[in-house]
Amino acid sequence: MRVAVAGILHESNTFATFPTGRAQFEHNWTTGAEMLRRWSDTHHELTGFLQGSAEAGFDVLPLLAATATPGGVVTADVYEALLGQLLVRLELSAPLDGMLLSLHGAMVSEEFPDGDGEIVRRVRELLGPDIPLVLTLDFHTNLSQKMVDHTTATLIYRTNPHIDQRPRGLKAARLLKRIIAGEVQPVQALAKPPMVWNILHQNTSAEPLRSILADAAALEDSEGMLAVSLAAGYPYADVEEMGPAVVVVSDGDPARARKEADRLSERMWNARDQLAIHLPDSAEAVRRACASDQTPVVIVEMGDNIGGGSPGDSTAILSELVRQGAPRAVSVIYDPAAAAQVIAAGVGATVDLEVGGKTDRMHGDPVRIQGVVKSIHDGKFHEPEPRHGGQTDWDQGPTAIVEIANGTLGVLDSRRTAPMSLHQITSLGIKPEEMQILVVKAAIAYRAAYEPIAGSIIEADTPGVSAVNPARFEYRHRRRPLWPLDGE
Repeated sequence: MRVAVAGILHESNTFATFPTGRAQFEHNWTTGAEMLRRWSDTHHELTGFLQGSAEAGFDVLPLLAATATPGGVVTADVYEALLGQLLVRLELSAPLDGMLLSLHGAMVSEEFPDGDGEIVRRVRELLGPDIPLVLTLDFHTNLSQKMVDHTTATLIYRTNPHIDQRPRGLKAARLLKRIIAGEVQPVQALAKPPMVWNILHQNTSAEPLRSILADAAALEDSEGMLAVSLAAGYPYADVEEMGPAVVVVSDGDPARARKEADRLSERMWNARDQLAIHLPDSAEAVRRACASDQTPVVIVEMGDNIGGGSPGDSTAILSELVRQGAPRAVSVIYDPAAAAQVIAAGVGATVDLEVGGKTDRMHGDPVRIQGVVKSIHDGKFHEPEPRHGGQTDWDQGPTAIVEIANGTLGVLDSRRTAPMSLHQITSLGIKPEEMQILVVKAAIAYRAAYEPIAGSIIEADTPGVSAVNPARFEYRHRRRPLWPLDGE
């Protein structure tokens, strides 16, 4: 059985001022044998595809795998280069018995608001109507009818933080084997409740999602069901498809698929009174953290969630750490120029410089810090455990630590790196248990790494392109009505 495997993943924040181009993809853009080496042993769904393909005895045709850190919309030239390379390699791989495709589901290009839907449409056009195509998507997908119409079966991660990517990829490969063998006849139904599910309540280990996802998992395991998936959606892409979704794949029973998709969608709609947002601002969050004896206190800087497409250089929390003289705090700031300046000064040097706040004015002004260069690092680290995003080897670029005052550390890195792994800071010699405050530029994804060591967690309602409250944004392209933006 000849099966093609491919993946293009990007979460595109349409409010971000910086586009996503070739430079953002180039470190994770592989084809052919190189793709197999890169994804042979990670916690990503691509590894699940390969594991399941080996189990099934597939003759695997590795086409292309490309990922980039969430950011602004994907430039038209890079989008067409990625898709064009995928399609050329797909055409050269014919004849095929099936295909496994990994997409994010919230990619927006300069030309295509539904970037993933357009990929699926073109792949289907080349495959023809009869070759089975199984698709996996991120839990933050803004799932479109186009994605469902042009695939044979769709599976979405069940966890946020995303720690089940490899198992979902494995399930997709096993399902494809059954489809090719003619054992099952998948039919899909999509339902989308008319709402925005804010990022604060997208933790799948907490209510209300926990019980709804348990319902979906039980249904997926029932007779006649092949896959049942929920998505919370991605509220930072101003597109028509924005919002949560349910997709149900039954074995030859379209009426049951539709009934169950609508039922689970109704469950999501009925949970809207549990989605309130009551969070402290930056000043209050830092005051509480400084006074707490449940340490380390993790302050979550929601408005600068790197995993949600923010720049990583917000100074909302850093400015308060400096102003309030916070003791033993750690704040990672993306600032290549400042990192280079500190590295040039060298370990032990005294530095006086402005950091952060350089991407735009939505994330604060640069903050002046004075201190001693504590250490310099290459920024590479390894994460052995399943963590959000499934990645194992990371590189945050040349990184410098400045000890400011009261034992507070400003970590300046050169590549935007979401705090998915605790090794991002432990690899720098920082011991979390000795710190009063750890600042993470995140929303939910950090939890798999930081929750086990946190004494307490304070989520802060800070400004930025990933601000927690969707009412902060001016949407132009979303469908209407959507609760709570348009009332009931």
